[in-house]
Amino acid sequence: MLNVTLYMRKNCHLCDEAKAHLATLQADLPHLLVEVDVDSDTALIASYGHEVPIVEVGPYALRAPFSLQDLTMTISSVSASQQPISDYQKRVQYGSAITKTEKFSYWLSRRYMEIITLILFFYVGLPILAPVLMKVGATTPARVIYKMYSPLCHQFGFRSWFLFGEQPAYPLLETGLTGGDTGWVDFETATGIKDTNDASSYTRLEARAYVGNETVGYKMALCERDMAIYGAMFLFTLIFMFTGRRIKPLHWALWVLIAFGPIGLDGFSQIISQFEFAALSEILPYRESTPFLRTFTGFLFGFATAWFGIPYVEESMGETRQFFIKKFAIIEATKK
Repeated sequence: MLNVTLYMRKNCHLCDEAKAHLATLQADLPHLLVEVDVDSDTALIASYGHEVPIVEVGPYALRAPFSLQDLTMTISSVSASQQPISDYQKRVQYGSAITKTEKFSYWLSRRYMEIITLILFFYVGLPILAPVLMKVGATTPARVIYKMYSPLCHQFGFRSWFLFGEQPAYPLLETGLTGGDTGWVDFETATGIKDTNDASSYTRLEARAYVGNETVGYKMALCERDMAIYGAMFLFTLIFMFTGRRIKPLHWALWVLIAFGPIGLDGFSQIISQFEFAALSEILPYRESTPFLRTFTGFLFGFATAWFGIPYVEESMGETRQFFIKKFAIIEATKK
């Protein structure tokens, strides 16, 4: 039997009229009517919401307004060109039941944003929880968190935010933020760990292992830039969900410009300058980025990257949802 899919919504007089027309044709042009409520999913609203009712018959789609004659001609044309399909072939094509794998795929396509948001919440939240645990004396779970994140971040104390201390950060002297009456106390003075500007030096290892104390506070388990990157991603997921997942992807050129431009200038210029090549020393003198620049460039990278990627994931998941919604509707219609 020919499948006719009606994309409709409740309290739509044109939809009711289309359904009545299809019922009139049922005797002369037998078909399986599959009703899909476009308001059941944001992807369906985006695809069909402004044009309902829409009737799909084979490769054809009739968009409102259409008449009984239009429906008759379309269904007749498809019926005449369609080869007979056995019951076995229909079961193979549409499936006679909804499998567990299909249910899981559909559930995942609907809940993937909540999963991503939850993962980012914990990924950003645990590094903040670590200094809180240190403050209340729960040092063992706190150090477990620091250990968990150690392969994922350099965790240098002079490039990390601190909680419960005299300052929110303790940058190196090279940042230019320290010293004077209004400057911050530098990391070396606050901790007693001397930096030799050598990434392989044991002093850098000390700065990595340093967690803090009651006076300076306790560092987060991710550095300033990483906290900003994943915090910005988390923020975008919240905005994306609360705006109905309707935000369009950021253009790739803007993504490259916003995400990679600032972080590249800040991060790579710092790395290259600290190699202390004689040929570059006059053009690019030794520099150490500030907590504010690390946070700002990290935020731009994280937010722009999420803006670029997540809407594309939604497009893919939306197509998956539409496929399963229609398939489930067909299976349900065959049972009636």
